[in-house]
Amino acid sequence: MDWIEIVDVLYRFGRGQDLRDRELFASAFAEDATVDFQPAAAKWGGVSPPMTGRDTIVDTIFTVLSDVDTTHVVTNPRVEIDGDTARLTAIVEAQHLRSGDHSTFALLKNFYDVELVKEGSRWVARRIGIDNAWYQGEPTAFFG
Repeated sequence: MDWIEIVDVLYRFGRGQDLRDRELFASAFAEDATVDFQPAAAKWGGVSPPMTGRDTIVDTIFTVLSDVDTTHVVTNPRVEIDGDTARLTAIVEAQHLRSGDHSTFALLKNFYDVELVKEGSRWVARRIGIDNAWYQGEPTAFFG
């Protein structure tokens, strides 16, 4: 059961963005979580300082994606559990389309490396590192 709940962290992460559901998205993170998108951004010449703190992560992502339609697909999850901590690696494909004008887009295939902790009965991400395998389109149109 833990394996499913651990992978569900990335499902909540992606689906929360796709549905623009702040509560679902926030449920993926520990209060002191960090998301580091810099390795991915560096692949296309972008800069993205790490985001720290659940509220900062949620506010930043929902501001950046306020006029963006997204779809996220999670695949190839691998899980290692060690008591109340775990590590999850997966591939996440993220399609970003400018709302109202889908001619501006970025399709990203990213490697995710997630450190998790168990809070009560729920697993949450303490750290998410994101690196890019390949992309199409214009990521800088969305991420600067």
